[in-house]
Amino acid sequence: MNTHMKAAQINKYSKQIQVQVNEIPIPEIDDNEVLVRVKSAAVNPLEMLILTGSVKLIQDYELPLTLGNELAGVIEKVGKNVKGYYTGDKIYTRLPLKKIGAFAEYAAIDAAAIAPMPKNLSYEEAAAAALTGLTAYQGLHEELEARPGESVFIPGGSGSFGQMAVPIARAMGLHVIVSGNSQARGRTLEIGADQYIDYTKENYVDVVSKVDYVIDTLGVKEFDNELKIIKPGGKLLSLRTGPNKQFAENNNFPWWKQKLFTLAGAKYDNKAKKHEVEYRFLFVRSDGSQLREITKVIEEYNIVPPLHHKRFTIGEINEALEQVATGRPKGKVIINF
Repeated sequence: MNTHMKAAQINKYSKQIQVQVNEIPIPEIDDNEVLVRVKSAAVNPLEMLILTGSVKLIQDYELPLTLGNELAGVIEKVGKNVKGYYTGDKIYTRLPLKKIGAFAEYAAIDAAAIAPMPKNLSYEEAAAAALTGLTAYQGLHEELEARPGESVFIPGGSGSFGQMAVPIARAMGLHVIVSGNSQARGRTLEIGADQYIDYTKENYVDVVSKVDYVIDTLGVKEFDNELKIIKPGGKLLSLRTGPNKQFAENNNFPWWKQKLFTLAGAKYDNKAKKHEVEYRFLFVRSDGSQLREITKVIEEYNIVPPLHHKRFTIGEINEALEQVATGRPKGKVIINF
């Protein structure tokens, strides 16, 4: 077997996308890890935040750093404490925050972060499902702690996030409202939305009111509108707008960092408070047991993540990153090995 592999790395944080493909040793695994031969890795907006250094307050990395947060592949070696996985198993994962590195031919991954691949998905599709699936799952279960009979509105929910969040919310017994483009209407209702708002025809602010929860996928510009439609005592969970005090406390950050995030999030917290709404921010983490639950939803509803039409090789990593940064791809951008 080769002793070295190709890996897409940065040597420093930079505003420019200038990732290098290096030959580095194939990682050794510890007793709780598996060595995975990567088949496909997905490129996320998160990569931009990492390579520019924007999230180094949340998670700082030693450099050089191999980029990449989610992948699907085949187990090549199993650490001696790992139960239930064998060489040849197909797995998918959102890598542990502290140890990313999906843009490489091999990855050493803590077995607690992986799950068997959904049977209805290819490697490419599975690579695109883990991060989004966990975001939806952690958002609904942990941040919102949503209960059966409550309502959730997902503006911009016609994309890949909504595809995972809608059936998970449905399985939790929630009343699900989505806004999005007209093409996604039929599919979104089919996988469990109760109401669909075509944003080209009507504005959700005029149609939706008094919901328990909003999950924001659009960011700062929609913040005020989203607050208007949440009932007092409800929650606004954003995947985009930015961290706040609550986020820093939940992550047990040191006091100076808690101070920074309290300041950074103060204007969002204050606006939310005026509406008697709680503002939450989510930065998704790895969790293999949650991924197994997500697999059930994916298989039951035959959820297939939309993929961008072009596949990239690791040699085209900068082009793939540019596509995500500026190209508005119509689905997940995938790197195949």
